[in-house]
Parts: sequence; C-alpha cells; structure tokens
Amino acid sequence: MGRGKMEMKRIENATNRQVTFSKRRNGLFKKARELTILCDAKVSILICSSTAKAHEYISPSTTTKQLLDLYQKTLRVDLWSSHYEKMLENLGAVEQVNRILKKQIRQRMGESLNDLTLEELTGLEQDILDGLKIIHECKDQVLARQINTFKRKVRGVQKENKSLQDGFIINAKEEDPHYEYELVDNGEHCDSDFGFQNEGPGIFALRLQPN
Repeated sequence: MGRGKMEMKRIENATNRQVTFSKRRNGLFKKARELTILCDAKVSILICSSTAKAHEYISPSTTTKQLLDLYQKTLRVDLWSSHYEKMLENLGAVEQVNRILKKQIRQRMGESLNDLTLEELTGLEQDILDGLKIIHECKDQVLARQINTFKRKVRGVQKENKSLQDGFIINAKEEDPHYEYELVDNGEHCDSDFGFQNEGPGIFALRLQPN
C-alpha cells in the first residue's frame, strides 16, 4: 500500500515540523551533491529555518561569491548597487555628524567662534555654565565621599586607641594592684582642612604612679 499524499500546508505540531524540515533539507542537499558530481554543476543552496538557523550547501568547486558574480554577469543585473548607494548615504550622514561634533568641541575650547551669532554665543555660554555646574556638583559628591571615608578611618583609629588604653590599664593593675593611673591630655588635637577640628579627643597618654 502506497504512502498517502501529504497536504501542502503548514505543519502545526512543532516536533513534526522540525523532523520534516530536517528530512527535506537533507534530501535537497543530497540532490545538490548529485547534481554537482554527476553533471559538473555549480550549486548553492541557502535555507533559513523557522527557528532562524541558517543551513548552506555550496559545490566544492566554487564559492557563494563566485556564483553570485556569475549570476549577475549572466542575467546582467546588479545585486549590490542599491546596497552600495545606501552605504554611501549612511557614510555621508555619519561624516556630517562627525564634522558637527568636532566643531562643537572646538567651540567649547574657545575656538571657531568668529562665525557665531550673538544668540549662538549666548547659547554656547549657557551650555558651558550648565556643564560647569554639573562638574562642580560631581566634584562636591566625590569630596564628600572622601571626607566620610576619612572620618570612618579616624573613628576606627580612635576605637583602636581606646581599646589599647583599656588593655594597658587592665594589664598594669593585674601586675601591681597598688598603682593608680590617669589620662593625661597632651593637647595634640588633629587639625584638618576637611573640618575635623572638633572630631573626637586629642592624644592621651597614661601616667602610672604608686599609691
């Protein structure tokens, strides 16, 4: 009993569709190889599946470019002229934008200003002022972060110093319970341009004396 004829319409089941695609593609490529070998033909096949995967066959004796060149020569058509013109158009637009940007950069450096009108000069001045404002704000933010980092380091040093003092006092009392101790303010406060004049105590020393 012969195989039933397949209805020519899209296969709805994705798995069946992929299986059929693979079988038909392999069959097509097999016929292309047979044409190449038996008939000394030059064959190029490009297939894009529904999953956007490309599959290609090209006769070993040629390349895709050579076949396209032969196609243009035989049929007297130009496949690339429209693409080339579009590329030239895009290149011209990019070069124009590049010239404008270079001119704007020179103007912001104080060059090429003679041809500008009063209105253009005023606008340029305002753009520069706006840019300076943004730069100052960014600078202030960076400086504030650096100050906060420095403050954290100072607090860490103070905490470590306090811990060392406490440990020293405990050790001294354990060695001689009759010793008294007091903190002596050396008056060595750390002044800074970052506003730390009142940031914590000065440097203290320990004075141990017999009871």
